[in-house]
Amino acid sequence: MTGTTRSSEGLDIRRRKLLFRSWHRGMREMDLILGSFADARIADLTHAELDQYERLLDISDTVLLPWATGEQPIPEGNGSEILNKIAAFRQAMTFQS
Repeated sequence: MTGTTRSSEGLDIRRRKLLFRSWHRGMREMDLILGSFADARIADLTHAELDQYERLLDISDTVLLPWATGEQPIPEGNGSEILNKIAAFRQAMTFQS
């Protein structure tokens, strides 16, 4: 996969921006993890989950990558619920490949 497979058509402005930001992180590994998650789930996230996701996108890739891949435990606190969803999504996608 080299980029988004989801059209932003039908998404509100906030979700469109988050979808774009998910695919344009700077570190290709995070583009693939967050971009794939956003393609699959951005339309279904609640407002509270969108808030968490937005805050998560402000974390640097070097900090976020080990959490998303399971190399480091996900810290408890604000945003851990959405990060757990991302990690579970990534794990499921790994087993499908």
